[in-house]
Amino acid sequence: MYELPSITGHTGFMGLLGSPVRHSFSPVMHNTAFRILGLDYVYLCFEVGEEELAHAVEGLRICGISGFNLTMPNKTRILELLDVISPEAALIGAVNTVVCKDGKLCGYNTDGFGYMKGLAQSGIHVIGKEITVLGAGGAATAIIAQAALDGVSKINVFYRPSSRFAPKMKHLADQIGSRTACRIEQYAMEDSASLKKALQSSVLLANATSVGMAPHEDETPLQDMSLLRSGLAVTDVIYHPGQTRLLKEAASIGCPTLNGLPMLLWQGAKAFELWTGRQMPVENIRPLLPEM
Repeated sequence: MYELPSITGHTGFMGLLGSPVRHSFSPVMHNTAFRILGLDYVYLCFEVGEEELAHAVEGLRICGISGFNLTMPNKTRILELLDVISPEAALIGAVNTVVCKDGKLCGYNTDGFGYMKGLAQSGIHVIGKEITVLGAGGAATAIIAQAALDGVSKINVFYRPSSRFAPKMKHLADQIGSRTACRIEQYAMEDSASLKKALQSSVLLANATSVGMAPHEDETPLQDMSLLRSGLAVTDVIYHPGQTRLLKEAASIGCPTLNGLPMLLWQGAKAFELWTGRQMPVENIRPLLPEM
């Protein structure tokens, strides 16, 4: 749609580090935005897991990368590799955007902003209300922290106590409790009675786990779909597939649903601004993303 200029010796580069990443729409978003605004950058995907992350980051730093994104499973592992961590990323305990400036790596988290912006743009209103979140990893902590800071009154969080993220979630709940008026309640994912009660009083259920992501589309984080009710908004951070099993079954009983594409769009717009100092032309990018 937009003609690519020739890559020269002056062209800067940015990218996404994660596994898997080949399904990502980030290259389409950022490369289109670069072309529209006449910025001499390219954005690439790098298949990098936790074990290779330190070597990959050091290599990219040496090669002069201007900035990069992190996706699963690297959002927490990156913390120990950074020179500077922003206050919101420190609170969340995860980073999805890194700015490389003067040889230093500065970490930020734009996921929470992207999720809350996506909700508002889709007409899902949660401020002053109660919500339920599944998961305790990087996406979950970003959503929970931003929702609390924005004014959600209560957040019920369900995750596996054996998760390596459990200590971080407990610390986050303490931090949020001291900084906001939001109340955080934590439960084991297997506690079906508490989950039923939480969903009865919540206006939104957010899946912030990777359960249901391709190629495991037949899986769902919610084992008892009878807990859903018509009118309960159901969201998923996953966008590949565009409709997870959770979203399909929720939609079938009248739940408003939202996949991870709005979150991707708005977190990307914020990252773009951090890297370039320019506003991403969102209205030009939105039509390029399917099922929005």
